[in-house]
Amino acid sequence: MPSIKENLLRVMERIERAALRSGRDPKGIKLVAVSKTVEVDRIREAIEAGASILGENYVQEAKEKIEEIGRQVAWHFIGHLQTNKAKYAAGLFDMVHSVDGVALAEELNRRAEKIDRRIRILVEVNLSGEVTKFGSEESEVTKLVERILQLKNLSLGGLMTMPPYFDDPEMSRPYYVRLREMKERLVQKGIPLEELSMGMSNDFEVAIEEGATFVRVGTAIFGPRK
Repeated sequence: MPSIKENLLRVMERIERAALRSGRDPKGIKLVAVSKTVEVDRIREAIEAGASILGENYVQEAKEKIEEIGRQVAWHFIGHLQTNKAKYAAGLFDMVHSVDGVALAEELNRRAEKIDRRIRILVEVNLSGEVTKFGSEESEVTKLVERILQLKNLSLGGLMTMPPYFDDPEMSRPYYVRLREMKERLVQKGIPLEELSMGMSNDFEVAIEEGATFVRVGTAIFGPRK
């Protein structure tokens, strides 16, 4: 069975190949090693092998890990963030990928202001229409983005999405094309967006081909979750 180090190096090689294949600089793609439910000693292995961004889905679990591992890596929140957890998230995370509504954005801003922080965020967009998925509806994204730009303690970096799971990664491509095109439309309106957080273990190469700047990879690094 391959080690975490071997898995991580293989993922980084695949990222590089996908970038070069699509005429992109591999340095423009950042790997978020999704460490939710992964034990601290195994996360340390990934850090030693070169992981520099860890992605967590649960605030309390992340808090305990951050206290133990520290700030030698960046901590990104990639799960659904409830508004009542914003007060903790504001002080814990370097970036929140999953801002999906005005109420959450305003609460994050309020909490960040209290501790004199400016938090980088991404707007999560629900492109699949699945009721089990979180994210802003497409029709609401422009209004949400414009409101976030008024909030002084939030720094809007770009967009994030999570398509339905497909065995065939090509099935994810239309969702990634739509997110990229949405970003391009917003940029044309003068909204400075740089990041696209899209692609997971099963389809991150397709996401890179369509413009991903963050890929969120867990299983391909740490193995199947318990």
